[in-house]
Amino acid sequence: MAKPVITVVGSINMDLVTIASRFPSQGETILGEEFHLIPGGKGANQAVAAARLGADVHMIGAVGKDAFGTELLRSLEREGVHIDNVKPVTDKGTGIASITISEQDNRIIVVPGANHALRPEDIDRCEEMIAKSDVCVLQLEIPLSVVERAAFLAKKHGVRVILNPAPAQPLPQKLIEQVDFLTPNEHERDIIFEQVDADAFADKVIVTEGARGVTIRKDGKQMLIPGFRVPVVDTTGAGDTFNGALAVALSKGMSLEEACLFANAAAALSVTKLGAQGGMPMKEEVERFLKENAE
Repeated sequence: MAKPVITVVGSINMDLVTIASRFPSQGETILGEEFHLIPGGKGANQAVAAARLGADVHMIGAVGKDAFGTELLRSLEREGVHIDNVKPVTDKGTGIASITISEQDNRIIVVPGANHALRPEDIDRCEEMIAKSDVCVLQLEIPLSVVERAAFLAKKHGVRVILNPAPAQPLPQKLIEQVDFLTPNEHERDIIFEQVDADAFADKVIVTEGARGVTIRKDGKQMLIPGFRVPVVDTTGAGDTFNGALAVALSKGMSLEEACLFANAAAALSVTKLGAQGGMPMKEEVERFLKENAE
């Protein structure tokens, strides 16, 4: 059976991860326990998640011509992600995310760097690749104009679009119309529909609620697709794992409910290890986990 083809248009970052016993208060300095450099970026994370779950994944993005950029491209290649359409940028450094982990939670500051050098014309050059895809996955760590162009081209060619609207910002109605599924958390949902009638697009919205699961709309009613309780090491990247897994599951013809359950399982497994990409499971792990946790 042919692998599903997924194109991810998004950010590629190096995560600078600090682990501490607690978060510092305003103006306070504390001693941390560990520090790690870990490949990340919402786009790259979702690409890796989909690749590990058996998809043929093509990444569209940008990195700086620096040590971080070189290592991130190598990392994507090791994961089997195609990087032909990753743009090298000379006037900006590779994007970074400064992440502090404590108390089974995280706090993140993203510096976009080369990610914001991506332009709509870069997407136009990849139209043929997008047209051949089963699903196009987008996020908001790249310029909105790029997201809009990618969604337009995908819609033009009948390719399904998943938009993970993070970091959240109000979205134009035309973009929402071109997207098949929006995957905000509860906070992001309120922001993205600030200027648009949320009820008009309720069937497109999959609200992620952590371990509780996700809420979708079916037959005019809210439906909870339950999550899984697991030992938590690092929640960074759980949402990205969910989105990558959702794209794979939908590409394989699963119903929305089945796809969300599959994605919930993948996200649960991802939080049991350190790093956004470090805990992302393989297809066999998710299938085994679902079987073990079947009611």
